[in-house]
Amino acid sequence: MNKLKTLLLTLSFFSTAALATDLTVYKSPYCGCCTAWAEQVEEAGFNVTIVEQADNNLLRQQHAISPEITSCHTAVVEGYAIEGHVPVADIKRLLREKPMIAGLAVPGMPASSPGMDVPGNSDPYQVIAFEKDGTKRVYNQYNVK
Repeated sequence: MNKLKTLLLTLSFFSTAALATDLTVYKSPYCGCCTAWAEQVEEAGFNVTIVEQADNNLLRQQHAISPEITSCHTAVVEGYAIEGHVPVADIKRLLREKPMIAGLAVPGMPASSPGMDVPGNSDPYQVIAFEKDGTKRVYNQYNVK
């Protein structure tokens, strides 16, 4: 029975690993909140690769991320851009629904967003869906008062 249990656990591990989605995070080598966000994304089952670089401006231009929605890091997953501290649930929804957008952004660095996690902070923030033509809309809202 122990061999069967071990085999099932092993198969479960490899099938989960095979299904994990690759996500690349481009961040400053000095930003701890970006690392904390990437760790939360990895804990949620993504294969996270971190690329440390000082400037994401060219990457942002390539993915239609306008200045008013920028944050401290940029990620790319299945062709979508993820700017800033976007919650994992929204990334998973994006990949499940596959809308015709360029990506999602949490502008700035809201203290209550994933990776920032300032204790006791519940400031509201929005996740913005953006398109290549510059169109933006609210994709989700958090801590709405």
